[in-house]
Amino acid sequence: MLKYLGLVPILLLLLLGCSQATSTGKLHKVGLLVPETINDQVWGTKGYKGLLKIQSEFNVDVFYKEGMDNEQAVRQAVDEFRTKGVNLVFGHGSEYESFFNSISKDYPDIHFVFFNGETENSNVTSLNFESNAMGFFAGMVAGKMTKANHVGILASFEWQPEVDGYFEGAYYQNQAVDVNIKFVEHWDDVHKALQLLDEMIQEGVDVVYVAGDGYNVPAIEKLKAEGLFAIGYISDQSDLGEGAVLTSTVQHVDKLYELIAKKFNSNELKSGTLYFDFQDDVISLGQFSPLVEESFVKELEKSIENYKKTGKLPNQ
Repeated sequence: MLKYLGLVPILLLLLLGCSQATSTGKLHKVGLLVPETINDQVWGTKGYKGLLKIQSEFNVDVFYKEGMDNEQAVRQAVDEFRTKGVNLVFGHGSEYESFFNSISKDYPDIHFVFFNGETENSNVTSLNFESNAMGFFAGMVAGKMTKANHVGILASFEWQPEVDGYFEGAYYQNQAVDVNIKFVEHWDDVHKALQLLDEMIQEGVDVVYVAGDGYNVPAIEKLKAEGLFAIGYISDQSDLGEGAVLTSTVQHVDKLYELIAKKFNSNELKSGTLYFDFQDDVISLGQFSPLVEESFVKELEKSIENYKKTGKLPNQ
């Protein structure tokens, strides 16, 4: 079922704060496709909030559909979007690479946007978070806070740049540290993630960067129950327990969606692959646990500011 979000100013004021709508240019209406749900409180919810920001900023109708995980469903959804006048469609994940590259040539009046992949047609854009640096700074926190000199990263895929970043940051901060790396091979496989986490715990890790969106909440809850530390992912997850969540690497997908809509509206959105980092204000670290020394937090914040200015990490 196609979900339509009419203009609901009271809800938007509560969610987004007061903002004045901008007159639109090329942007007509916007669609969002999510592979799972907008209610996961992590990745899907971020995309939904981005859609709301676009609605508020540009005063346009927006639509979304959940459970869009195969090409036939995606094509049917895009057909519905087109009948509504949608000309910008966000596919909220890397799985939309193959779907959009396959169907986009059949919808020349729609621009398609997805995450983490390669594009083949002139009306398709891939968004990529430059996540090596955020992994590095997460690794610095882990290297500082470990008492066992044994930290872990529970990632979804080997290609995630934050994996190497985390290893390098942990070692930069603490040359005695051992970094345990495990891959779930899926964004949402909670069962496998918890199995791998059990292995990590048995192997003696005391800080884990849970770098996958679909399983990180239950993984953090398990770490908290075991009296161990976690570093959150995508959202600021300090609300899961300030004694357990040391900080989070936050990807501001909602801000990025608004930025992309502005570029599209001004006829400045390029096809191909685009990259975004701390310098674009779409990546940051979240709230720090009070267990993290204030002097270290200030040191880390200076390192982040220097990275934003120079593009160089502390080990460079």
